[in-house]
Amino acid sequence: MSWHFQMVEIAAAAILLAAVCAEGATPAEHPSLLLTAKGVELLRKRIAEFPPARARFESVRQSVDKAMEHPVELPPRGANWYHWYVCPRHGNRLTTGKQTGPWTWEHICPVDREVLRGDPSRPSTDYDGCRLAGAHSALAEQIRDAGLLYQITGEARYAARAREVLLAYAERYARYPLHNINNEPKLGGGRVGSQTLDESVWLIPVCQGADMIWPTVTNEQRALIAEKLLLPAACEVIMPHKMGVHNIQCWKNSAVGLVGFLLRREDLIKHAIDDPASGYRRQLAGGVLAEGAWWEGAWGYHFYTLSALWPLAEAASNNGVDLYLPELKKMFDAPLKFVMPNMRLPNFSDTTEVDLPGRAPLYELAYARWKDAEYVPLLAASKRDDAMAMYFGVYPLPTAQPRARSSANYPGIGQAILTRAPKDAATDPQQATWLCMKYGPHGGGHGHPDKLSFILYAAGEVVSPDPGITSYGSPYHQNWYKTSLAHNTLVVDEENQRPATGKCLAFGSAEGIDYVMADAGEIYPGVRFVRSAALIDADTVVVIDQVRAKSKRTLDIAYHQRGQWVALQEGTQYTPPRKPGYQCMTDATVREVADNIILRTKLRDGRTASVILMGGQPTQVITGMGIGASTADRVPMVVFRRSSATTAFVWAVSLSGQTIALQGLKVRLPDGAAPDPAGCTGVEVTSAGRTIRLLANADRVPAEVILPNGHTWAATEAFSVK
Repeated sequence: MSWHFQMVEIAAAAILLAAVCAEGATPAEHPSLLLTAKGVELLRKRIAEFPPARARFESVRQSVDKAMEHPVELPPRGANWYHWYVCPRHGNRLTTGKQTGPWTWEHICPVDREVLRGDPSRPSTDYDGCRLAGAHSALAEQIRDAGLLYQITGEARYAARAREVLLAYAERYARYPLHNINNEPKLGGGRVGSQTLDESVWLIPVCQGADMIWPTVTNEQRALIAEKLLLPAACEVIMPHKMGVHNIQCWKNSAVGLVGFLLRREDLIKHAIDDPASGYRRQLAGGVLAEGAWWEGAWGYHFYTLSALWPLAEAASNNGVDLYLPELKKMFDAPLKFVMPNMRLPNFSDTTEVDLPGRAPLYELAYARWKDAEYVPLLAASKRDDAMAMYFGVYPLPTAQPRARSSANYPGIGQAILTRAPKDAATDPQQATWLCMKYGPHGGGHGHPDKLSFILYAAGEVVSPDPGITSYGSPYHQNWYKTSLAHNTLVVDEENQRPATGKCLAFGSAEGIDYVMADAGEIYPGVRFVRSAALIDADTVVVIDQVRAKSKRTLDIAYHQRGQWVALQEGTQYTPPRKPGYQCMTDATVREVADNIILRTKLRDGRTASVILMGGQPTQVITGMGIGASTADRVPMVVFRRSSATTAFVWAVSLSGQTIALQGLKVRLPDGAAPDPAGCTGVEVTSAGRTIRLLANADRVPAEVILPNGHTWAATEAFSVK
């Protein structure tokens, strides 16, 4: 597509939106976006009486005062994509070194300390352009913070500074070329940023700050800011690019809606809130799953979406439109259900682990609006010295008890949690054992090919990790983090799983054992994968993986366990294939086994954790090192490989390092025949002096288990314990 045609396409889209961006105004008082006049008075009271709010306010004042020592200087161009700011060799995010010239810096790899220079000839090496994103963001925040200082202090110099930055952007905005993440002048790009997302995130504090100084802006200046900055950004850059139900669209809605409320443009407000395909109401109706999790399935994006939703909800509320809908509250409730014992949310899909106490600032607003006591422990444990506590904090807080933890299944998001506290963990909840297995919706573009993968946490650390995410510009993003092998799940024929939605077949507790059984869905043509996980006690997890294919396939069960290999059984060198995931394995060896095999790693605190595979079928056991948070973070991994059309992998994790005895049980059908192990498998587990029997009956056949003492046990349920 030629540049000329791209420009015509963008112009046509803008013309089509002309009807939406028509004249219209509804008089109202300012401020009314971030705060109202009443909100300003409450903030003054909070600053006077609440030391953390006062400290935050003084920090804001010092930051703006320091900025005002220098003239306003805008970056010479729009910013490059945040995700290009990575070392091309290691994939780690760069750090910024000393400034080398006007708007240029050194960029340092944290792995080997190599100093890189920006090369704007390619987006992937335009590191200085990446750094400009922070400069534009700081100026937007300066507008907002200077406006806030004007409202609190009444000092005209703060309003003057905010006006000056606004007018500078109004004069410059149209001269910033439209560009996307590949530096192409296409729809979906921005002027200040490289995406409509970046443009929207930047525009929100710009509007909030402008709103707080709007009474000091002359009519001529208002027209200039509106016509050369706010409306072009909203109507020409952001609105023509439509995302449907998506976290990015939530940012776009808030940006357009805030422009609408600031300029009293009913058309923009209606578009942001009520557009049937992508407005705020549509986002909540279509994007919030039953338990309140955001549909993209990554906790980082869940909070990113919340951060996008609240500015519009608050601005609308201040202008008489209630957007604090039940679905929004459910989004605040959901993380409390899924948090690990260390108060971090698991890093399934495109996210790192999310520190829930670090998200406490958002709960300041949630508690102010709903007064839900469930939020109080989180707020009470935080310093409450952040901007949201300053804006909205309620004090003093009432006394509230932390949420009790128990195993639970959440079919909306498609995740099941098994949890158990060890006997000596009464005074330290972080010592509990916690396993979460993922079987639900894929999550769109931010989903990973990891159906039935799990994360296992115990004694204060994640033992069986998920790789999470790296910068999207890193070569390892597709070659490792978004591969099935990087997760604790099944890989068939060394290829990634297809996007699919699984289903829970059984969940419950029996004989003091919590369990879950789930079907992965259509992850490979002609393959059925059913995984059962049973939490025997705080130190023991048993996994039964039943796989059935229409023909013989290469079946790999990948598992990753933190620590360092201990006394690893000798094997021969294994050369991984040059395929995504496999090509990132290092130090790989393989051994052929038919009997039980035990593998051990030494964990961070010196404990040893064991992985035990039950024998009975020839298996290649491939061990090596995978990638954790970065290429500098290597994690032991094992692949249990069988060439078969039907099989059941039975294996266990001992978190104490003690031996777990696994013995297959004989199972027969009413006609005396043995069932297909992919449909019905029994195992006897002996751990810590206790023996229990598990039956994974994925086909729900009328099975009869013959016990070692000669007795029989009949079961037709999907999963049974005896």
